[in-house]
Amino acid sequence: MSNLSRVETKPGRGGTLDVLRFAAAFFVVLFHYGGESPVPLDQLHPIFLRGYLATDFFLMLSGYVLARAYGRSVADGRIGPFEFLVRRIARIWPAHLIVLSAMVVLLLATNIAGLEPHHAGRFNWADLAPQVFLVQAWGNVGGWGWNIPTWSLSALLFCYAVFPGLWKVLGRFSLPAAILTALALVGLVDAAAHLVLGRGLYDLPFNLGVVRALPLFLGGMVIARWTEQAPLSRAIAVPCGLIAGVALVALQFAGRHDAGSVALIAMIMLCAGSVPVVRPIPLAEAAGKLSFSLFITHLLVSIVWFGVLHQANEGVIPVWMRWGLWAGALPAALIVALVFDRFIDQPVQARVAPLLKSWFRPRPGRYQAPAPSA
Repeated sequence: MSNLSRVETKPGRGGTLDVLRFAAAFFVVLFHYGGESPVPLDQLHPIFLRGYLATDFFLMLSGYVLARAYGRSVADGRIGPFEFLVRRIARIWPAHLIVLSAMVVLLLATNIAGLEPHHAGRFNWADLAPQVFLVQAWGNVGGWGWNIPTWSLSALLFCYAVFPGLWKVLGRFSLPAAILTALALVGLVDAAAHLVLGRGLYDLPFNLGVVRALPLFLGGMVIARWTEQAPLSRAIAVPCGLIAGVALVALQFAGRHDAGSVALIAMIMLCAGSVPVVRPIPLAEAAGKLSFSLFITHLLVSIVWFGVLHQANEGVIPVWMRWGLWAGALPAALIVALVFDRFIDQPVQARVAPLLKSWFRPRPGRYQAPAPSA
């Protein structure tokens, strides 16, 4: 039996990882909105240029969550590769298409009104098709504009496609060998990126998003296996997680240290995943679920909010008021994400779920279910 068949329990909701998921999503928003402030935030401190670290967290977290949620089902054959990929596409593609359609409608409306959209260079019609099909991170196919952050979803689609096979291959490795393999892959890709492109793994362009995502996604998968098969004790995990969190923040003030930052993020994830969620916190669970809607919609909010401010004569608005108007975009993004999640994404997923259930009948596992791990 595969060693990975033991990775069967879904990570508890309403705990530390949900809080971190929301914090990372909000930092991505701050990262993308920072250039619109009266004084660009990165001029106040370079830490505001490091929103990409939140994306690296999401890439690792995706591997972690999928391994915890689907590892056993994939390992014993109850979910096949095609079904797994279709289910992941069904989770992200409808919301992506709805937001992208809203951007198209907004662009057409501004053109009819004779207005120039904010950051008009982002809206190249030739980039729309790669965006629609989420392939912009698969090479030189275009699609860098429009809803720019979705390059990470494009990269994750590739990771979803290879997840079942990759998960089974990992099953042939012992846990220490899997950890060393993930570390070696991240290090080798980072070194190759420096050698060939003169930039590190964490600084690759959007069209090479798959190259950036896959090692981190694999790292998250290995962390999931670690937390299931050999979790840290609470006495070790809690203080180590807190120390790693403080060290991560302090490191950003010390300068740009991407490899060290990602290592600390991995340690935080390991510590948080090792501690089971005994009493879920409803607010944390809601925040974690909201993070996807916040991620997918915040650039649309930015286009509208700052586009309106751009049309106004900002020169006659006092600086303090401009800061207030800029800051208002942050709660606006949260409100739109809440509305989108409650009235669009959840209803769409409720309609998709019966279709998936009718398409994919339950499959018996190839192996006898093991006893639950301690």
